Amino acid sequence: MKQMVQIPYELEQEEDGTWGAHASFPSGGAHGVGDTPEEAVADLYEAVSLVIEEFGVPPVLTIVQDVA
Repeated sequence: MKQMVQIPYELEQEEDGTWGAHASFPSGGAHGVGDTPEEAVADLYEAVSLVIEEFGVPPVLTIVQDVA
């Protein structure tokens, strides 16, 4: 069973022109970087997926639905 988790994040352009996406929660956080906003969010998605795989869904995040 897969679950969809809603994760708030911040997206900002760095001084060097790259993009950073950051998600924080009490048990840690995750960061993604990329040349475009879409690449940064995709990288963040991978990082958050690893955190969830290792530690489970942090209790402060919202499980939106079960996905088949």
